[in-house]
Amino acid sequence: MTDGGDVLDAVVIGAGWAGLGVSYWLARRGLRHSVLERGRIGETWRTQRWDLFRMNTPNVQTVMPGDCYDGPDPDGALTRDQFVTLLEDFAGRNALPIEPDTAVSELTHENGAYRLTTSHGTLWARNVIVASGSLNCPVRPVWAAALSPALRQIDASGYRSAADLPDGAVLVVGSGQSGAQIAEELADAGRTVFLATSRVGRLPRRYRGRDIMVWLLESGFLDVRREEIIRLAGRIPPRGVLGSMHTISLQALSAQGVVLLGRLTGIEDSGSLSFADDLEANVRFADEGSENVKHHVDDYISRMGIDAPVAEPDPAETVAMREPNPTIGSLDLSRSGVTSVVWCTGFKGDFSWMRLPGALDSAGQPVHVDGVAALPRLYFAGLDFAFTRKSGSHPGDRRGGTSPCRSYRRAFVTAFGIVNKLLTAERRQRPERFR
Repeated sequence: MTDGGDVLDAVVIGAGWAGLGVSYWLARRGLRHSVLERGRIGETWRTQRWDLFRMNTPNVQTVMPGDCYDGPDPDGALTRDQFVTLLEDFAGRNALPIEPDTAVSELTHENGAYRLTTSHGTLWARNVIVASGSLNCPVRPVWAAALSPALRQIDASGYRSAADLPDGAVLVVGSGQSGAQIAEELADAGRTVFLATSRVGRLPRRYRGRDIMVWLLESGFLDVRREEIIRLAGRIPPRGVLGSMHTISLQALSAQGVVLLGRLTGIEDSGSLSFADDLEANVRFADEGSENVKHHVDDYISRMGIDAPVAEPDPAETVAMREPNPTIGSLDLSRSGVTSVVWCTGFKGDFSWMRLPGALDSAGQPVHVDGVAALPRLYFAGLDFAFTRKSGSHPGDRRGGTSPCRSYRRAFVTAFGIVNKLLTAERRQRPERFR
């Protein structure tokens, strides 16, 4: 560890995909730095993903800075463990300065530098890049604590497999990315599944001969700015449901036997759960989201004169939906045989260790513009929707052509952009350092 008299150029907090990407560019620019990781490389991927989890980006896009995919399965999807291996290999090949098992308990600013108190001592740095993630602390409704203690309650980040849940039916709350995938896995395992749906869009897995993520990256759909998204939707919406290997729709889940419910609204005096009468609206919203994305791709194909195959019906989108009859507005969990609840109701970041007035908002989340904090020489990497739709979820950068190696060799554009902003600020303040 660096002693208190030695000030590093930068410290990166977190050794996930964003932190490693930042470290790669810092090293290439010759900046002396350390990457502090509370556990192992990719700790969140190891401990907050279920056993059968797969990446939602195809292999051709799941690449690290300076790399490109040249394997036999460009449209495949890495498993959780394969992705962790990719991160470890990248850190090793590039000799990145990782400090594992080093948790940061406090970040302050003193005497013109940042002071980091860690489980292994104190570090000082001119610049700090926080890459610990904004989606690693699960959020539950406050009244979840009022449910019967006999129920097994876990969050999406705590779910591992159907076999780990007690026998009986399962209620999955939230039909976003995790909720839809977990509900499908539980149904495949033969479980009775109730799914409390929500207003979430949907993406087809493949469309007109390509993986949908390839189309969206190439067409610029993922480059829409955060401000524009908020202007159009009034808020940052949840990401559309995208199955890792095939399209997942609410109607396809119902055809597998999943019992679809409206949005969970609360707990009744009797202990039963109540649901809004909005199931059909939620299904319609997902359908419209998929159609809008397809229209965007169609327009791009037409505008660019691309020779793409015609669209083919997607079985997940053409299957008839099976609705409960009568509609379920109230559910007695005990009588319905529900023994487990999986909460897929969102995440936030834990930045409570940052003792920096003005760095966080009233909800304890980062205040920033394009990853640049309100405080000097403080940056955030890997935040969801930090810059564009691509931020926090997609490593590739579409600049540089259309072949796989050219399209994705400038991977992790967020990390690249953060380091460029850092260097620009450093050149202004220490021109002698860069002569």
